[in-house]
Amino acid sequence: MIAAKFIAVIVLGYLLGSIPFGLIMGRLKSGIDIREHGSGKTGATNVMRTVGTRLGVITIFLDVFKALGAVLLAKVIVGSDLLYVGGFELHWQVAQVMAGLAAVAGHTWPVFAKFKGGRGATVFFGTLFGIFPPAAIVGVEVLAVSALGSRHMSAGSILGALAAFCLMIPLTIYYGFPPVYLVYGLVAIVFLVCQHHDNIKRLREGTERRLW
Repeated sequence: MIAAKFIAVIVLGYLLGSIPFGLIMGRLKSGIDIREHGSGKTGATNVMRTVGTRLGVITIFLDVFKALGAVLLAKVIVGSDLLYVGGFELHWQVAQVMAGLAAVAGHTWPVFAKFKGGRGATVFFGTLFGIFPPAAIVGVEVLAVSALGSRHMSAGSILGALAAFCLMIPLTIYYGFPPVYLVYGLVAIVFLVCQHHDNIKRLREGTERRLW
């Protein structure tokens, strides 16, 4: 029974992450597929460039809340149950990490949008608000300052994620936050850097697209 709960958490996280709010905004506003414009992604940044800042901001909030919902539901579904795998105890914190990874994967490769989605940064911060709020707040602040200052959302996303992870380290060591969250942060950082490899190349070349 408990194994089924963990499976349900992963499936639910993936399905929530797969809701392509950016694609929906593009169709509602202009009847277009935003994957055929700009960066070809369904994330909020491409929504801003393609159909306007207001809908881009709405997309950010919707993507954050779908990710937040995934990790909060994981805690509710698993509760105090434990799953033993190879001598390890898998508890609700592990379930939240699984749900978070599934949500990021769903946003990046959404089943509802032919597996062509966004890069996963906004969804990552959404999951972080549910499992590690202090790091999420600092990360978003760094993201906002960097993105607004440089007008490069890609740079802001990477720097924000790195700032969040850097804060997670002392909080885990000195204040007893679950180590599995730190592992999640590291995995997410590697994933986001890989997803932004083309942006990083353009940033180095000075050809990266700017906001607005």
